[in-house]
Amino acid sequence: MTPTSRAKRGGIAALMSGALAAAGLAAAGAAALEPGAATASSHREAPLISGQPQFDNTDVYAFVSPDKPDTTTIVANWIPFEEPAGGPNFYTFAEDAQYDVHVDNDGDAQGELVFRYTFDTHTKNGKTFLYNTGPVDSLDDPDLNVTQTYDLELLKLKDQRLVSKTRLADDVPVAPSNVGKASMPDYGKLRDQAVYRTAGGATTFAGQADDPFFLDLRVFDLLYGGDLSEVGRDTLKGYNVNSIALQLPSGMLTESADQPVVGIWSTTQRKGADGHFRQVSRLGNPLVNEVVNPQKDKDAFNASAPWDDARFLKNVTEPELPKLMEAIYKIDAPAEPRNDLVDVFLKGVEGLNRPPHVRPSEQLRLNTSIEPAARPKRLGVLDGDKAGFPNGRRLTDDVIDISLQVVEGELVGAKNDLGDAVDENDRKFGDSFPYVGLPTAGSRGATAKGDGNTVRSQLDGGVPATAGGGMDDTTLIAASAAAGAAGFLLVATGVVWWRRRTAGGRAYR
Repeated sequence: MTPTSRAKRGGIAALMSGALAAAGLAAAGAAALEPGAATASSHREAPLISGQPQFDNTDVYAFVSPDKPDTTTIVANWIPFEEPAGGPNFYTFAEDAQYDVHVDNDGDAQGELVFRYTFDTHTKNGKTFLYNTGPVDSLDDPDLNVTQTYDLELLKLKDQRLVSKTRLADDVPVAPSNVGKASMPDYGKLRDQAVYRTAGGATTFAGQADDPFFLDLRVFDLLYGGDLSEVGRDTLKGYNVNSIALQLPSGMLTESADQPVVGIWSTTQRKGADGHFRQVSRLGNPLVNEVVNPQKDKDAFNASAPWDDARFLKNVTEPELPKLMEAIYKIDAPAEPRNDLVDVFLKGVEGLNRPPHVRPSEQLRLNTSIEPAARPKRLGVLDGDKAGFPNGRRLTDDVIDISLQVVEGELVGAKNDLGDAVDENDRKFGDSFPYVGLPTAGSRGATAKGDGNTVRSQLDGGVPATAGGGMDDTTLIAASAAAGAAGFLLVATGVVWWRRRTAGGRAYR
């Protein structure tokens, strides 16, 4: 939360402030609005879901596609903190889950469209512990032992009742976890093969990706250490997520050309022992279930829906974070009730991304008629960039700094430059769909000093020295014999592998 250099505020900042001042909800009026509870960038944000990572939404992004401005791209991520080398059971989508992306295109806090992803897992050889049994050159490579496929359905609803269901895609391959350079020498090729174009004009992707959320999560250590000593480190650097991306003609999402604003959120439904699916995770805007909803509401929020959000209103109008900031850093908390937060995050900015006749609820709202910015600004609307957060959310938007400044009163006269000193992602985003960065490989990083030589000496039949500087004769003879035997086995295995390769076979059948 060290101050970052203030970008020049443009006309949109004035638009936001003016809209808030004009709206000026009275406390009594706000209480009757029945707004939606805020969703979170949910990296382990609630007690129950923290123990179910396969079902845990981490972030949702929605933006007009920069290279195809007649389309909208939605990215939803799951499974936080994927350690790249976390094998041999790498990261798969759950088979007993429905991963849903909801679209509200008339502002009534009910989803009119649901894009549903369901996954199947396939194992070629159950007699090995290996995820892959040799270098993987393609998604149908026989050496990719554990694979997943998915189906994609479009559900159309009216007043939460199913009107129609359409299968958009069947058995589409999922991009695998990036085991390492030896296993997947060209992961970008595998990523490209996992992009699928449907007959209906949609483009879809599912697979592992770099976690695009950049921030310093040490906020939970007494708000960056209690003295701002813990800022500037991207806590999610080097971690991956499982990502679903969907690109659609914008006209397929919107109610009409005259009403281009859509609200978007994602949910996970898990199948119970009785065969019924129950919602266990929900996410729209970033950072709400993590730092707005208190412990007593977090699990309830994850099981709730936008049209039932009134019960969480007090968490938005009387947020805890500004009070903590005041107690620790002596920064005055803005006056309550925080109707500015209701207006921006539960209704959308008037004149920008607020649908007519809106029912306040927590959704990521996007005006699909706003052209992509030629040079996106990380502070989005606060810095005059109408194509950025909170008008949707782009991968490059610095939602921590934006949200922190707004929560601390940026739009109600308390100008500030608060931020976590992490201004961009550690990995490059793509210029085309699915835009998310390639996942960090399991073979990342340098070998610890000495470890590589120790392993090589053993493979060569040598014996590493002990910490004490030597071995007795009995230990030395036994170790030498074991190392020699291991070396013989490795050589023999290598000959068999080479013969299979030259004969057109593959290793480790």
